[in-house]
Amino acid sequence: MERGLAKNTCLAYAGDAEAFLAYCEVRKTDPALAEAPFVEAYLWSLKSVRKLGPASIFRKTEALRAFYRYLRLEGKAVKDPTANFRAPKLPRKVPRFLDKRDMEKLLVYPSGEAFAKVRAAAAIELLYASGIRVSELLGLRLESVNFQQGWLRVFGKGAKERMVPVHAAALARLKEYLAARQQKFGGQPAAEELFLNRSGERLSRVTMWKDIVAYGREAGVEIKPHPHLFRHTFASHLVQGGADLRSVQEMLGHASLNTTQIYAHVDKGDVKRAHDKYHPDK
Repeated sequence: MERGLAKNTCLAYAGDAEAFLAYCEVRKTDPALAEAPFVEAYLWSLKSVRKLGPASIFRKTEALRAFYRYLRLEGKAVKDPTANFRAPKLPRKVPRFLDKRDMEKLLVYPSGEAFAKVRAAAAIELLYASGIRVSELLGLRLESVNFQQGWLRVFGKGAKERMVPVHAAALARLKEYLAARQQKFGGQPAAEELFLNRSGERLSRVTMWKDIVAYGREAGVEIKPHPHLFRHTFASHLVQGGADLRSVQEMLGHASLNTTQIYAHVDKGDVKRAHDKYHPDK
């Protein structure tokens, strides 16, 4: 993690490197001696045989670049066959997000008294209110939340700390969950994180994902919700409401404004309404 990459990114790169090493082994090629055409053939096979898209090939190309930089630094390779590679250009896609009607369904849907549903309701409210990643949400502890001033202390990619504002409605939902948490685990050993499973251990991403999908199905939302969808929804609704991209960048924890630019999309419904209202030949 010397480059400050997130743990999941490092794991993905490691898996990509292992897949390339397996490819080399089948073809009886020493990866340290591999030439550029050999590596190009491998990347082409990912596209033509495995049918991977540009985003996947981009990541695997970056993983190979990192792999060969490591070999060069360790003196295990004389040259880098990826030195002149150009990663595929990624299409700039407008991220999918929930409309305000579906988001409202989730926010007003009664959670009842079941611990898992109260937990899911609080998670959805916090994810939408703050735009934090699910990994950041699951890493929150009680001391991460400033209930008086409405802030979350979050550690993002590369362990970078940032302060994210959160509104009173989300904090109220969180207090409801904390009351249920206290009732369930009060006096028993439990992890320090806010969101716990039924055994009192830190909640997993998989369980959080399943809880949110089930909650969305019960609430009757049109798009199947998942944790990262609320990050897109948070940013999209802010920009649509007039928030400047710099502020959104700060809240999302993006290192570059270019990453945040994907949210500078235009609601096609607004375009049609503006055309109908202002076109001189209406």
